Amino acid sequence: MQSFSWYFQRLKTMSPREVFWRLGNKCTDLKDAYAIRHGKFPTVQDAIGSENGQSFTPQFRLSLHSPDEDRHNCSQFNWSWAEHLLTKANLILENKLTYFHLQEHDHGDPIQWNRDHGSDIAAPLDLSMKIDYRDVQEAGDCKLVWEPNRHQHLVVLGRAYRVSGQRKYAEAVQEHFESWLDQCPYGYGMNWRSPMELSIRLVNWVWALDLTLESGIFNGEFRDRILHSVYLHLHDVTRKYSKGSSANNHLIGEAAGVFIATSYFSQLKNVKEWQKQSYEILCREIELQTFADGCNKELALEYQFFVLQFFLICGIVGKWCGKDFPQRYWDNLEKQLLFIGRLQEGGGSPIFYGDADDGYVLNLGDSHTDPRPLLGIGALLFHNSQLKAWAPEYSETLYWLFGASGYERFKAIDTFSVNKRIFSHQFPDSGFYMLQSGNRDCDDHISVLFDCGPLGFGAIAAHGHADALSFTLKAFNEDILVDPGTYDYFTYPELRRYFKSTIAHNTIEVDGVDQSVVLGLFLWGKRAESECLSWQPEQNGGLVKGQQNGYMRLKDPVLHYRTLHLDGDNRILRITDEIICKSKHTLRLPFHFAPNCILEQIDSTRYHFSGLNGSGSICLDPRVSIEIYKGNLNPPLGWCSNGYHRKQPSPTLLARVEINGNIKLSTSIILNDPLS
Repeated sequence: MQSFSWYFQRLKTMSPREVFWRLGNKCTDLKDAYAIRHGKFPTVQDAIGSENGQSFTPQFRLSLHSPDEDRHNCSQFNWSWAEHLLTKANLILENKLTYFHLQEHDHGDPIQWNRDHGSDIAAPLDLSMKIDYRDVQEAGDCKLVWEPNRHQHLVVLGRAYRVSGQRKYAEAVQEHFESWLDQCPYGYGMNWRSPMELSIRLVNWVWALDLTLESGIFNGEFRDRILHSVYLHLHDVTRKYSKGSSANNHLIGEAAGVFIATSYFSQLKNVKEWQKQSYEILCREIELQTFADGCNKELALEYQFFVLQFFLICGIVGKWCGKDFPQRYWDNLEKQLLFIGRLQEGGGSPIFYGDADDGYVLNLGDSHTDPRPLLGIGALLFHNSQLKAWAPEYSETLYWLFGASGYERFKAIDTFSVNKRIFSHQFPDSGFYMLQSGNRDCDDHISVLFDCGPLGFGAIAAHGHADALSFTLKAFNEDILVDPGTYDYFTYPELRRYFKSTIAHNTIEVDGVDQSVVLGLFLWGKRAESECLSWQPEQNGGLVKGQQNGYMRLKDPVLHYRTLHLDGDNRILRITDEIICKSKHTLRLPFHFAPNCILEQIDSTRYHFSGLNGSGSICLDPRVSIEIYKGNLNPPLGWCSNGYHRKQPSPTLLARVEINGNIKLSTSIILNDPLS
């Protein structure tokens, strides 16, 4: 249960229209509660009629080849992923699933679908609208409950069936479906609590059923149960689309699930209207939730990967079912892909600024944190040489979406003319600026990403972090200075607060408080505003200067200016921080190094760092005192998270200085030549 203060602050973010909509939802919940208790919800006959179920045929096929052809293609092209796929599928046959921090975790026989398997807490089977999914004590961590119920692992089994021809994988799909339907009656439990979760499940049901269609499992009573549940999913989601301050990635996911399911199960009743509505939402939201420079407005890169999967898959399904999207939709997608590609030019891991919770749509064989499958899809859709240069391999994901013919088209995209040098880029709408130097195919490149943009999207900026004027550094084809990640949403509130705090990012904290005011797990109050004051790109780096006003709310207002200058020729990054104020303040300036970096002190202001492929030194202003933290818990400091409920100690160099009035601090990072 949230506090009264939280509800009051949350209410302040809503427009009168949103308040009335939420009141209407509460009335709908009351009516639904009565209807569900008394069995007054759509029946099988309401969903499929008396004949449609028996004569069901999909409007289009997702599987581009027969199972025999899939096996032949894997052998002919010698794709190594097939063996790895079967290894994963065999673990799923034993009900051993992997997600978040759980690795090959036994989920019971049959799988216990209403359980947080991380904490071993049984989720309640009350009416879904009565469950407080944020209450970890009552419901477990909702992320841990919902993740296996997205049924992405069923697509793994479906793919295994096609490349092996072994019916046991299709039969396992049926067993998992049936146990889920038995344990999750309509309207009861956590698995009917979130419309977006229902929509992601619909997408995976479509793929799992289509991949196993030749096995013959989809018939008789089982077929009717699935079609009825699909209809109930659609019935639920289409009456509860997210609106107002909640209309972020959730609305995109909800509409995507409805569009894909109504396109595939086109013989169900009412689906034409639902398909039309979801299509219109997708066309609208791709414009509303994307900056002109291609960045998603939630300002959380992993969420951009997430919604891009929805948009790309819906676009492909639209082509397959004869309901293509308008050109502006495709132009927006290409722009987003180019944005993501440029962010990754420096090598290393993707820079997952903002929240990241391991969210993805479909498991088609590649890591959801790897941008290359998305870029490869774009290369094929747009015949784009630059996108292919960033993602030159024909991955498993591409095979399942484009088949063997796609492989030939992919090979035909010429990348010879793509410049191998990487250049500095500005993304002024989202406020990101990249200083870069070097060559893409060598380890000499340097990439600095500077955050000079807004906190997040909409009235609550739910997935933003207090990271104004922070930066990350890549060199030697690896991460050197990093964004900390997210780690958790619900189970560990102190760590949730830390990972989105100012001190967890490579910027300046004043007087021990965040730049923006935290009001809840996904709620911000007064926000820091940032702007770029100067952008001077050069062939081997350049200069960028920004300011943020988050500390103007203090009794003695503080204004922070930061200038980054990358001299690529001499491999030096200079950071100048100017603090404008009139009184005493405590400044803390952290530098968060990647977990594999080693820090060694040279003297009172200089430290040597070394990564896997190269090394360098950092020289701080002589007026600061310096401490090193790694994996501290009280208070949290020196952590990096590369996934939900996964964290690693990482060396953090923390500079501290007491000031009385204006000050200018200088820091230099010198990068040695890469190791040969």
